[in-house]
Amino acid sequence: MLVDATIFSAFLVGLLGGVHCVGMCGGIVGALGMQLSNRGYADGRQTQVAWLLYHGGRLSSYTLAGVLAGGLGDLFLRSEIAYAQHVLLVLAGLMMIALGLYLAGWWFGLEVIERGGGLLWKRIQPVAARLTPALTPLRMLLVGILWGWLPCGLVYSVLIWSLSTGDMLEGGLLMLAFGLGTLPLMLTISLSATHWFRRLQQPAVRKVAGVLVMIYGIYMLTSV
Repeated sequence: MLVDATIFSAFLVGLLGGVHCVGMCGGIVGALGMQLSNRGYADGRQTQVAWLLYHGGRLSSYTLAGVLAGGLGDLFLRSEIAYAQHVLLVLAGLMMIALGLYLAGWWFGLEVIERGGGLLWKRIQPVAARLTPALTPLRMLLVGILWGWLPCGLVYSVLIWSLSTGDMLEGGLLMLAFGLGTLPLMLTISLSATHWFRRLQQPAVRKVAGVLVMIYGIYMLTSV
């Protein structure tokens, strides 16, 4: 039951954090939408399949990252470091609070972590850019896989949470659940970008989401 509750909580964090995804990836989604239109994806079903492939690729990268983080956490827990489990759980709770502040626009310390991830992104982004001019279903999947590694404080916060599980399977499931939580908003933006983009970027929406994530982070700390 505890694992089930954790996975569901990760889904909720993804759902609430989707307001950040909108701002972070709105430009990418718009550019890809234009490319799909240029390729003649006029049929609604064809466009939907293309976006499902893109987001499926993105979620597969999240899941892989969660598996790797969970495996790293397992190595840490097997070490002789005292209170290793508590250290990881406290770190995860603090990251959730930092994420809430970040989503609400009250503190942007997570941007430091994003800049660190930019070192890897500099190698991945040129490959993704070469795939976008002539999109096909396979290329949409590949672009999604590559864009899943875009430096993002939201993703990195949940990765720290995956690290705290100390288990590859649970870490992967946690990141998958988080990714599924981001899907409703991201699919909505993908299929009707302009209208919903403006609504979800309103400060009040971001503040509510940030406060709820902070509350969960505090709950994680009190549960250690």
